[in-house]
Formats: sequence, structure tokens, C-alpha cells
Amino acid sequence: MAPSLLQAYRRRWWMAMTAVLENLLCSAVLLGWGSLLLMLKGEGFYSHLCSENDTKAHMLALGNKSSWESGIWVSCVDQEEMLNLGFTIGSFLLSAATLPLGILMDKYGPRPLRLLGSFCFGLSCAIMSISAYDPPRLSALIFLALSFNGFGGICLTFTSLTVRHTDTQTDRERNNISLRHCSLHCSTYFFYYNICLCILLFAKCELCLRLIRKYIFFSLQLPNMFGSLSSTIMSLMIGSYASSAVTFPGVKLIYDAGVSFRVIMWVWSGLAGLVFLNCFLNWPVEAFPTPDEVDYRSLQHKKLALTYLSGDHKSVGERLSQKNGGLNDSTEKLPADTQNAIPFRRSVFSPIFLWSLVTMGMTQLRIIFFMGAMNKMLEFLVTHGDPHASGKLIVEAKEKVSFYSSIFGTLQLLCLVTCPLIGYIMDWRMKECVAETEKRCVRAKAKEQRENDTMTFRPTDGPTRDKKIQKITNAMRAFIFTNLLLLVFGVCCLIDNLPLQILTFILHTMVRGFIHSCCGGLYAAVYPSNHFGTLTGLQSMISAVVALLQQPLFIIMVGSLHGDPYWINLGMILFSLGGFLLPGYLFYHRRHLIQEKEAREKNGIGQEREGLNHSDHNSLKHHSNGLA
Repeated sequence: MAPSLLQAYRRRWWMAMTAVLENLLCSAVLLGWGSLLLMLKGEGFYSHLCSENDTKAHMLALGNKSSWESGIWVSCVDQEEMLNLGFTIGSFLLSAATLPLGILMDKYGPRPLRLLGSFCFGLSCAIMSISAYDPPRLSALIFLALSFNGFGGICLTFTSLTVRHTDTQTDRERNNISLRHCSLHCSTYFFYYNICLCILLFAKCELCLRLIRKYIFFSLQLPNMFGSLSSTIMSLMIGSYASSAVTFPGVKLIYDAGVSFRVIMWVWSGLAGLVFLNCFLNWPVEAFPTPDEVDYRSLQHKKLALTYLSGDHKSVGERLSQKNGGLNDSTEKLPADTQNAIPFRRSVFSPIFLWSLVTMGMTQLRIIFFMGAMNKMLEFLVTHGDPHASGKLIVEAKEKVSFYSSIFGTLQLLCLVTCPLIGYIMDWRMKECVAETEKRCVRAKAKEQRENDTMTFRPTDGPTRDKKIQKITNAMRAFIFTNLLLLVFGVCCLIDNLPLQILTFILHTMVRGFIHSCCGGLYAAVYPSNHFGTLTGLQSMISAVVALLQQPLFIIMVGSLHGDPYWINLGMILFSLGGFLLPGYLFYHRRHLIQEKEAREKNGIGQEREGLNHSDHNSLKHHSNGLA
């Protein structure tokens, strides 16, 4: 029996702490693919695809011991290709499922999706454990396991961070939400693995949940119940999600200590079962209302609360409307042009959105390809593609790959330190700006003052900067900075130096965080709030489709290029230059907006002078009539 919202409120600390652990252990763990790949190869998944020559070379390197005797299985190109295909499918679901999940979340609430996610994640671990009993026959099950792993992980994360909210655009503008706070909240929650970049800024971000009116995939859900502590609780959720990339490297250490892979996966499946049970007993059917919609503390002491909070989640809006008024009351003061002025089709086919698809697709492909091919790249840096490498060199390559994979997983936590930098870039000089709606209010007030008292009116000095222009300027600079980092990252990949790859890992983490914040901030600045969620979801799905190209690129690298990633990395660098097309268009669009602003100001000054002259003329005429 699902608890009511009041019962859930009483258990809110238990729910928050368990959600942090659940996100850490069961959300985006697939991002630690490098460590999981080593374990799968160590268990012999798809080793049966290796040829007889590969087997002989492997036995020679191990001192004529078989794979069963040594516990180390044969590794070859065909095996690498099949396992990388599994990662491609899993990472695709981890990204592309966000848009349909948002629609399902809006219709059914968080409880069923969280139950489904925990079940899928537990099933994925069980399938991996079962397939490890007989890898030659059951290796194909790894595709199903990785698919369930990606889908289950995004379901768990989504239900921890999502709320359906209907605050108006007027409220958002009235509270003057900083672009940094909005973009850091919104862009990173949605695109499957960069939520971590705003953890240091949450003390000022509570109003960001007002950004979207239709499908909000990135605001507060469980933290709604904590009032003034909601930002702290949200930071814990985000930190646990960001840290989930380190889970597989941690599991790899347990595996290296001698614990069976099958035992690890069965235990992990059992933990997912506990997540399912915890959700079934403690998560309510209804979505959590925000503190603006309901006062949880006062409801604790009222018997009426049990009636108010009962029923299914579909009637939450009706019950909340009794307290705060209906949806029509909340939007009746909005001008018509703020709600339906811009059709969604126009936003989709706008140049900014189309260029952003190019930039995001290219960057996503670059990031995913590096994650999938990283182990093979590191191995090539040790063996240099020698087909007749000695057994000592093969063992050294395995050790180096394992060591650097662990470093890569640990460095994923660096986004907690580095990613807020992009927020400051996107928030640059925003305090000196004012929104266009506020300008209209100032002009209307000045006009009214001029009409009522022409003798005391003095023109008010307006702000020196336009808010929308400054947002676009900051987004342009942020994209340029991120693309420069991506170019440096590509250059580091070309250099044949193993220790230098640590810098490559750091740059990869920074780009991974920066690019989504840039995109979210740009969408927040350019498009209507009711288009934001759908546009971001569409961009996420298209980028995930483009990232599927990493599989054929990986096949080319390990096949025709014999493991040498040089030419693919060089091509990626040239392809990365296309990322500068978006800031180039933003520069053009910004110049156009500045010209429009100057034209408006000239027209406004002309009309103001004409109005003043007309008022002075009427005043003199009235005065002469009085003397007569």
C-alpha cells in the first residue's frame, strides 16, 4: 500500500538518505565502462570469438597455460567490438530515454517509474551474473543486461530529480533568476550524466524550479519536502549521481581482491531488490508538491491533511488548487503573447537550435567514443600495435590499462570542482542587466508619470546592458571556451605519451560537464520556457543517435587501423572545428539584437521628445487662456 504524502513527509529523511545511496550504487554506473570492460574480459565474455592464432599467442604469453588454468581469458579484436557494441546500446538508452521518461513521469508520477527502474537494474545485474557461469554460450545476454542497466539507472535518477511544476513565467522574471543558476540546474539534470556541475551553487538555486511550465525534467522532487534545506538535499542527490561513475572502478578493486564476479553481481542485484522494496513501502503515488503549493509543517497538525493528501496523483492539481487557486488563476495575469506567441515548430527549425544539434552531436560523439575506446587507446600506447608483443609486454599493457582506467574513474569527481567555472562565465555581468519585461514596466511607469505631472518628470537612466543580449554573449563565450578545451583534448589524444593521458582525462571531464551547461543556458536565454524541456529532450535524443556512430568508428580503429587511434582522433579534431559554427552564429545574432535595441531606443527617444513637446505646448496654451 503506497503511503500518503503526509506519511512520506514524516519519512523524508529516510527517503533522502536512501536515495543518495541508491543513486550512488544504481544510477549512471555504466559511465565507469572502462572498469566493467576489464571485468567482462576477465570473465571471458565473447572470448570464444577469438581465433586459434590469438589463443596460441595468449597461451605463449601465459607460459602455455590455458585460460581455464590461468583464470585469464583470451582477448581479441572481435571480442572488443562485441563488448563495445553493448556499451553503445546501454549508453544510448541512458541518454535517449529521458524524453519519453519525462512524458511518462508527467502522467504517472515517480513511484511506478522508480519501481520499474530498480527492477530493471536488479535484473541487469542478475543477467550478468548468470551469463558469467557459461560465457561461451551466454555472452549474448550481456546486451540485454547493459540495456536494462542503462534504462534502470536513468529511471532511478529521473525520479530523484523530477517534478511536474506549473509556475508562471512572470514569477520567474519577478525573482530575476540568474542565468548561471537556471542553466546549471536545467541543462545538467537532463542530459544523462552531468548533473554534478552546480553542487557548489545550490544555496542560491531554489528558484530555478520555476523555469519550465510544461514538462520540467530537472527540478526538485524529493527535496521539495525539506523547505529551506531543499538545496542541501538536492546537492546530495546530485553529488551521488555524479559519483556513480566511480562505482565500477570501486567494484573492480573488489574483483581484483579475489571476490567472484558472479558473487558481486548477485549481491548488487539484491541491493537493487532493496531499492525496489524501499520505493514500494515509502514512496507515495503523488508527485511531491513544492513548498509554494502546500505547507507540510502546518499539515502535520491538521486532521484535514489526511483527507487533503489522499487519493491518486492525478487529482493533486485539483486539491492544490483549493489552496492556491486554479491554474487559470495563476496564469490569468499573463499576457497572451507570453503563452502561445511562438509556435514550437518555429523553435525547432530556428538556426540556433539546428546549430546546437551539430555542436552537441559532435561533442557527444567525441565523448562517448573516447569512453568506449579508452582502454584500447591506452593499450596501444604501451604495445604500439606490435602484433608479436612478448608476454611481458602484454602483461604490462594489462596492468597499465587497469591502473589508468581506475584513475579515469576517480577523476570523474573533478567535475564537482571544475564545472562551476562555466556557471560564472555564463553569469558574467548579469547583475548589471535588466529583462525586457522590466524595461517595459519602467517605460510604462515613466509614461504615466509624464502624463500626470509633466513639470516634475525627469527621464530615468536605463540600464547599460540588455539581459537577453548579455545572456547570448555569455553563452557565446562559454561555447568558445568549451570548444577550445575540446580541441586541446583532441591534441592531447594525438600525443604518444602515457602520463599525458591524465591531462586528457581531466579535459574530458571538463568538456563533458561544460557543454551541457552551455546548451541549457542558451536554450533558457533564447526560447520560451514552455519549449525548454521538449527542446532539450529532442536535442538529447538526436545527440544519442549521433553518438551511435562511435561503434563503426571503433570497428575501424581496431580493424583496419590495427588499434591505432591517430587518424580517427585527427578526424575528430577537424570535426570538432564545426563546434565553432554555433558561437559564430550567436555572434551574428547578438549583433542583430544590438541593432534592434539601438533602433528601439532611437524610436523611444523620438517619441518621448515628441510627447514632451506636445505636453509643453498644451501647458503654455492652457496658461495663456488663464491670463485672458
